Order: sequence, then C-alpha cells, then structure tokens
Amino acid sequence: MSTFMTKTTQVCAAVGLAIAALGASAQTADTDTTRVVVSFKPGSKLAHDARALMAKMGGQVKVELAEQDAVAIVLPKRMLAQLRKHGAVASVDEDAKRYLISAMPSSAAVADGWAQAGAGGVEAPTPKRENTPYGIKMVQAGKVPASGNAPLKVCIIDSGLDREHPDMIGNEMTGEYDSVAGNWYDVDLSHGTHVAGTIAALKNGAGVVGVNGANEVALHIVKVFTADGWTYSSTLSAAANKCKAAGAKVINMSLGGPLNNPLEERTFNNLEKAGILSIAAAGNDGNTAKSYPASYASVMSVAAVDKNKAWASFSQYNNAVEIAGPGVAVLSDVARGDGRDAKLKQGTTKYAVTPLSGSATTTAPVTAALFDLGLGDATNTAAAGKHCLIQRGSVSFADKVKNCEDSGGLGAIIYNNVPGGFAGTLGGLATTIPSVSVSDTDGAALMAVVGQNATMSMKPTDYELYDGTSMATPHVVGVAAKVWRHFPQCTGKQIRDALNQSALDIGDAGRDNKTGYGLVQARAAYDRLLAQGCGA
Repeated sequence: MSTFMTKTTQVCAAVGLAIAALGASAQTADTDTTRVVVSFKPGSKLAHDARALMAKMGGQVKVELAEQDAVAIVLPKRMLAQLRKHGAVASVDEDAKRYLISAMPSSAAVADGWAQAGAGGVEAPTPKRENTPYGIKMVQAGKVPASGNAPLKVCIIDSGLDREHPDMIGNEMTGEYDSVAGNWYDVDLSHGTHVAGTIAALKNGAGVVGVNGANEVALHIVKVFTADGWTYSSTLSAAANKCKAAGAKVINMSLGGPLNNPLEERTFNNLEKAGILSIAAAGNDGNTAKSYPASYASVMSVAAVDKNKAWASFSQYNNAVEIAGPGVAVLSDVARGDGRDAKLKQGTTKYAVTPLSGSATTTAPVTAALFDLGLGDATNTAAAGKHCLIQRGSVSFADKVKNCEDSGGLGAIIYNNVPGGFAGTLGGLATTIPSVSVSDTDGAALMAVVGQNATMSMKPTDYELYDGTSMATPHVVGVAAKVWRHFPQCTGKQIRDALNQSALDIGDAGRDNKTGYGLVQARAAYDRLLAQGCGA
C-alpha cells in the first residue's frame, strides 16, 4: 500500500540564482521536517519569490501540481509560520496520507459471508471453468444491451495491474510510468488487479467475468501504491489529473484516509466540472468516520453489502455514503499465482478454511496427524511431521506459524477464540508450510479428533475472494461505465444522478447512512436514462 508517485522537480533557473545569492545564509538540513501542500494565490506574481523562499528553507519539492497552482514539499516544521505569511501563498496544508482500503476482512466480515463463500459456495475458477461472481448478477450487468459506441475509458488509481492475466488479455489497457511506483503493470500487490477484474474481466470461457465482460471499457492504470500500501493526497491529486489527461470518464479509487485536504478537494471539484465521475470506497472501519476522497461532495462514496443485499458490518456509515455495491466475499482476478485455493479434510468432513495471507503453497495434498500446539507461542518437537492445531490469541499469526514450522510441523491450522471465522496475514513472513484459519466451531471439532489424520492442500491460483468497500467500488464504477457508454452525451454528474435515482432501496426508506440510495442497478439506470434523458 505504498508509494507516492513523487515527481522530483528541478527548481527553475531563476530560483537557482536566488539560492546562490543567499550563499552561506541558506538553511542547513533540518531533521524535524514535515510534508505539506503549498497552494499559491491565483495569478500571483510573487509565486516565484515564494518558491525561492522554500528553497532557502531547505525545501524538497516532491510533487508539482500545475493545474492547481500548488506544490507538495518537505521542509522544516519551524519554517511553516514564515511560509504562511508570504504574500503569494494561499494556504499550507498537511499532505494527508492515503491508504489502500484493505482487502482483508474483519472477523465480522467473515461472519457476513467470507468463510461461507469459500466453503463450497464458490468454486475456484480454472482455465477450463468460468465463474460469474454473484455481484455481477446483483448489479444487473448482464441485463444491459450491447452498445455500438466506442469503449468508455475507466481510470483505476491503485497498485497496478497484471496485464498478462488471462482475464485481462484482450482489453484495451494503457497506463503511467513513475520513477518511484514503477510501471503500471509492475504489481506489488494484487489489490489493483482484483479491482480491474470486477470492472473488466473478459467473458472468455475461463476465470471470472467482470461487469464489462465484452470489451466494453478501455482501462487506464495509474499506479500510486507499492507493497507499503500508502501514498499522499498530493500524489492522488496528480494521479487524478493524469486520468483526466488520458481521457478517462470514470475514476476508480478503492483507497482513502481520515483527513481531508483542500488541494485534493479542489482537484475533484474541478474534475466534476470537467464532466468526469470520481468514485471512491467509503472505508472499512465499520464506524461513522468519514474517509477521503470518498466524502468530498464531488465524489461518490460507496458502501458494501453482502450476497443477501445486507449491509456489511465493516462498511463505514455516514451522511456522505451515496450508493452501495457487492463487497463481501467478492471473487475476482489477482496477480497470477497470488491467490490461494485451500482445502482441509478430516475423515469424511470437509472444513471451511481461509488461507492466511502469504501462506506457502503445497505441491500435493499433505496428510498428517493433528497435534494440539496450544497457543503456538513456543516450539514443541512433538509436533514434528504433524499438522499444528493452534488457538488464536497471545502472539501474532506469523509467530504461531513460525513456531509450528520450527517444531517440524507440516501445516498450521489456527482456530478462532471467539464465535465465527476470521482472516489473517503472515505480515510478510516467508514460510514453507501451508497455514489456514477456521472458525471456533470447526476448531472444537478438530480438537476432538487430535491424533487422527487430516489432509490439507494449498494451491496457487489467479483468483481470490476479497472483502471490503474496495471491492464494492469497482462494481459501481463498472456499472457507471457500462451505462454511460450508451449515453455519451451525458455528463458525469448526470450519470451519477441516474445511478442514485435508479438504485434498489435496501436499507431504511429513501437515502440512509449505511447504503445511501441503495444497491447500484445497471438495467434500471439504463432504462431511466433511455426514458427520461440525461437531464432528468
């Protein structure tokens, strides 16, 4: 979740002369620095002087935002007051952090359907079997007629796209290069590929199908995240400007952060005025806090619902939430080999398991006796050659799996210490044994047969079940693009209004803080625009 698409900027020659004139009076390096966005007053003739002052202060330009007449810069905190007083400076604001809206569900999200979907309700796609995820049907994607108009361009600001994924080959795909984030097709995290799959996975007889499965969109990818999973609001603003420059009509942002930023808000206001529709995830904290950019008035905020059209308990709820999309146990593409298809069988019983993120894979099913490793907070040589059954709690999942492996264990099964299932991560730990989680109930059943054999397998796949408002957002983006392609004369705001007015009301009557106007519906939006036109 990282990478800020920084743009190292050479200070113009005039500024360089100003610095030279200052000579020895230039400020020395200051370790107590901060990153801010400096916005200049429109048409100010003093902006050149302000830049010279920032250079004198030891400032390091990170992102140039010419369209907003602003710059993101790192400089000593003690210089902020002086900078704010400059006649050319309109504002100096914190360059807020933006994060990928995590695809890892909370235990509540698992209870909403993650584990159940993986227990047999969803078969893993293969090169010979195609799967239409439940969300594609829920949003009426297949009920909109084909269009002879050119594919509509969708911009995805995320972690890159595996352009060689079988479900992506055949789509029109372009993107950006950045000196820090790398090429748009350099994938550090599968998040962006999962998002793209929901929007545009092709109906090709294999894998999964997206909302626009018949070459109905052109994708433009702006990569702003690497494995760290966070970036800055200035980087997001610059990325959005790149989407506009590429001719995108809809922008997908499965990302956010708790602090607003005036420059960022101004960016999306300007995009709305230019006819572009910006759509972002509401957030996964399950509270009333607002996430940005989703909560700006010029951006659609998307909540998540499950396969039963019920609000997902992790989805943030507030008066900015505008519409909802499927976001629980969403099956889509991931970078090739990054997915996990896990199975656990004891006797004749098949158990619902969730692979720990980062789990090792197996070349063949591994059969071994079950061994009670307790909390897994220490090694035990008696676990050698067996599957470790471990209770959740006390130490990290990574420590539990590592202790099992160091004990000679062949697989790790972590069971919940509270009702329901859960999903977890190894946090970057590299192991050689498969590791899964199970519910408290299944854990009790497995504890009752300790000593007996169980068989575990963990196959790499190109697909995965993810959970979050990050997954709901591309459903809405995909529908917007699918419908807008039929009505290219409409503006983004008009398409937005049509989606809201045609949504399926699934919460309290009318708009509510949990699901907004309701579940996005492609056919209903199409019919409304066909009957009433763009201005209705």
